[in-house]
Amino acid sequence: MKQVTDQLQRPIRDLRISVIDQCNFRCSYCMPAEVFGEDYRFLPFNELLSYDEIVRLAEIFAELGTEKIRITGGEPLMRRNLDELIARLKRIEGINDVAVTTNAVFLTKQAEKLKAAGLDRVNVSLDAIEDDVFKRINGRHVKTLPVLKGIEAARKAGLPIKINMVVKKGMNEDQILPMARYFKQTGDTLRFIEFMDVGNHNGWNMDTVVSKKEIIDRINEEMPLEAADANYFGEVASRYRYKDGSGEIGIISSVTDAFCGSCTRVRLSADGKLYTCLFASAGHDIKRLIRNNYSDHQLLLELVKIWTGRKDRYSEERNKTGKQREKIEMSYIGG
Repeated sequence: MKQVTDQLQRPIRDLRISVIDQCNFRCSYCMPAEVFGEDYRFLPFNELLSYDEIVRLAEIFAELGTEKIRITGGEPLMRRNLDELIARLKRIEGINDVAVTTNAVFLTKQAEKLKAAGLDRVNVSLDAIEDDVFKRINGRHVKTLPVLKGIEAARKAGLPIKINMVVKKGMNEDQILPMARYFKQTGDTLRFIEFMDVGNHNGWNMDTVVSKKEIIDRINEEMPLEAADANYFGEVASRYRYKDGSGEIGIISSVTDAFCGSCTRVRLSADGKLYTCLFASAGHDIKRLIRNNYSDHQLLLELVKIWTGRKDRYSEERNKTGKQREKIEMSYIGG
């Protein structure tokens, strides 16, 4: 089928699939414990998309030009038999990259079978290298060691690794340099993410954002950097190389330096809704269509209609107007 583009001529290249809304952490900027407490009602299993339903949709997205799939959550490794889903997604014609975003705790037991299933890489969420800071952030008093062991398990399994660090003022900006030093030595690419206003419960405001410029300036002062070209159209991270040739970092700056104009991502939530923007207020109920026996062709036409009508550019609009709105929670939509 001919490449499908939206109102701003952006193609669908990346499909992000949240397979579960549950997580073993309670990070303050994503699933704060005071909101997601012991009595919080997570989705029953039958409300999650089945693997058959996920694969069916992925096959249709591949027909529309999607090449990359990222499995997210919640914590996706809490979904049983995730390796089976990975193997099936890897067999879809046109899909050339399947990755998982995880907090890495369960990688010690799962890295080998995920690699055997065909997983291309892992993105590990780690917001501090020092235990006292990390324990405070994750809301479960977990030290960094289980995460570092998971990263090592992924490395031994032969999985390429990227580390994602959300930076929030008053939470962990003092970890920028310790994290850069640590992962400069390991050779893993570290990506710093500006604290974003995803969801409605993380207390976001501009005063809590540590900007792309601040992050680069801090690192550059001790470990000189130079800008690097993007690897491909739509890459979310601005790349910077260490001048001594020892690796690179990335900055994801959707607040201070928005990249809406090259956004090629669409997101499928844990409960089967399709979102054309990370900051969306509402999604399209694709699960309802599947369970009402829509044919593959009918689903394809619906997806084309949704994408060709897309004109989202929330980050650019927020920067110009300062307006915010109610948004879907990160635990449903993934990263």
